[in-house]
Formats: sequence, structure tokens, C-alpha cells
Amino acid sequence: MINLGFIGVGNMGMAIMEGIKNSEIADNIKLFATDTDIKKLVSAKEQGVIVSSNAKELVQKCKYVILATKPQVFDIVLEDISEVIDEDTVLVSIAAGITGEYIKSKTISNAKVVLVMPNTPLLLGEGATALAKIEPTTKDEFEFICNIFKASGEIAILPKEKMKEVIALNGSSPAFIYLFAKGFIEYAKDVGIPKETAKILFAQSLIGSARMITESGDEIDELIEKVSSPGGTTLAGLDRLYEGKLVDTIKNACESCTNRAYELSK
Repeated sequence: MINLGFIGVGNMGMAIMEGIKNSEIADNIKLFATDTDIKKLVSAKEQGVIVSSNAKELVQKCKYVILATKPQVFDIVLEDISEVIDEDTVLVSIAAGITGEYIKSKTISNAKVVLVMPNTPLLLGEGATALAKIEPTTKDEFEFICNIFKASGEIAILPKEKMKEVIALNGSSPAFIYLFAKGFIEYAKDVGIPKETAKILFAQSLIGSARMITESGDEIDELIEKVSSPGGTTLAGLDRLYEGKLVDTIKNACESCTNRAYELSK
């Protein structure tokens, strides 16, 4: 039985736990959690999670520790647990912008670290998670963490140097997509189409389009062309999006996201 602990039981922490409990790896894992919010701990305990009174106690019981705290208390938590981390502990960070080197500087120099960038669709088992292994984490230890996130969606393994750049692609992109969706839903309201109808139609269009991207074998430009009849309605709309430089705007948003990640890492 492998002991896996969560420092922080927010939405993301609970989503990861749910993914584990609903997967085939659940039988080999014992879940632990601690949080300053008593209500969250009570909720976790009701779901069969073993509650620890504090972070130090949890780390002493668990080989794998997922750091799922709020950014403003991340340093405090690392400093608090540094004296009970040993060479066998694997620290798993889901904090945006935080590097393995930084975690080592706050704990022990030879700490085993895995960097993870998940996203909120993990709540529905449809997450997209990027992971990077930091030495001296072993192959088997890293594979164990990968399997945890596979239980809640798709994963991708990246070099540690790209973990800031990937935030825009999967960590922040749901918010960008929701804003895009908002424009369509507000348009529907303006032309008298019920909001719930608009949500259903556009959401299904997103789902279907996503599958076309991953399963059709076509490139993005080919997919666009297949929807765009010459002189038709789609091209009329696309012309306005091209005029507004939508692609450049998206790239600029991603670059701003990445720049902020580098600021947070300093």
C-alpha cells in the first residue's frame, strides 16, 4: 500500500482524489490530507481520506506529497515541512511558475520533485495535465505520479524547462475558452435564442470540434477549410475574426500568461 498525502484540499486536490478513487489504482493507494480549513477536512474524511492534524505529520506518513496549497502560503508550507522531508519523499507541486530548484532551496538540496500543471476539467475526469520529472526522482516514482493524473484525463510529459510555457496551453486555456464561449452565448441572447439552448449547442460544438482536432487526422487549416464554403456564412464570420487578428490576440494572451509564470518563479 502506497501512502499519498495532500497538503491543501481545495477543488484541485479533491478532483485528483476523486480521480484516484474512481480508478483501478485506488486499491493500492492510501490517501491522507491536511488543510487549515476544517470543513474541507471533514468533507475529505467523509470520503474515506485519512486526516492529518498538520503538514509535518502528513509528510512523515507519506512517501508522495502533493503540494496543493494556495500560492500565498506555498513558501510557509515548504519551510514548515523541510525538517521532516527525507531522501525518499517525493514532492509533487501543482503551483504555477514554481521550479524544482526553488522547492529544493526551501527544503533539502536533493529533494525528489515532480512538477505538474493540471487544469480544472479534472473535476469531470477530463483533465489535461503536463508533468516534468526533476532528479533524483526515479522512473518508477515518476510513473506512479503520471498514473494518478491519467486517472482524471490525458497527460503529457515535458522537460522541466517548458513547464512555464505550457501553463497557457492547458492550465489557463479553459478560462480563455470560457471567455470565447461567452461571446457566442451573448450573441445568442442578442438575437433571441435562449441561453440554455445556446450553451448546449455551443458546448457540443466545442466537444465535437475537439474530437475532430484529435481524431480526424486533418491539420487545423484543413478543418477550417472544410467548414468554410466559398462565399458562405462561415467565411463571412472568419473574415471578421481575421480582421481582429484573433490568432495574434490568443498568442499574446499566452505570452502574457508565460511572462507572469516567470515573474512568480523569481
